[in-house]
Amino acid sequence: MTRGMIVGAAAMLLALALVLAIRRRIRSRRARRRARIAVAAETAAERLLVRHGYAILDRQVRLTWTPLLDGVPVPTELRLDLLVTRAGEVLAAEVKSGAEAPRLETAATRRQLLEYRVAFAVDGVLLVEPAAGSIRRVDFPLREREQP
Repeated sequence: MTRGMIVGAAAMLLALALVLAIRRRIRSRRARRRARIAVAAETAAERLLVRHGYAILDRQVRLTWTPLLDGVPVPTELRLDLLVTRAGEVLAAEVKSGAEAPRLETAATRRQLLEYRVAFAVDGVLLVEPAAGSIRRVDFPLREREQP
């Protein structure tokens, strides 16, 4: 191997390391920004809920839920934004921001709310969008099975 090849390879490795460091820094900055936005949204959501007569029971509630896959337990950690109460009901409150996330038509949001309803065994779920000043209750009625 010639000296020029060694220098070229070293320069390529240095350039690659620099690109990776820049990418990592950009991702880290984006993650911190998203975290700041989420904390601000949750704080605004708490104020909105309290103004509408809800009491905050807990924040960032963690639960290990264990659905069964072919009878085998599959522990799954869940984290709920807020657990609230009003008029004798305990409700899971999920805070959403952005254009798509607060929409029930968004499959990920709908599935997340249904999962919270089942896993946390609450009386209902709320979809809270502080930027719009909205608190919406989401119910999941069960369909009656058709008789053959």
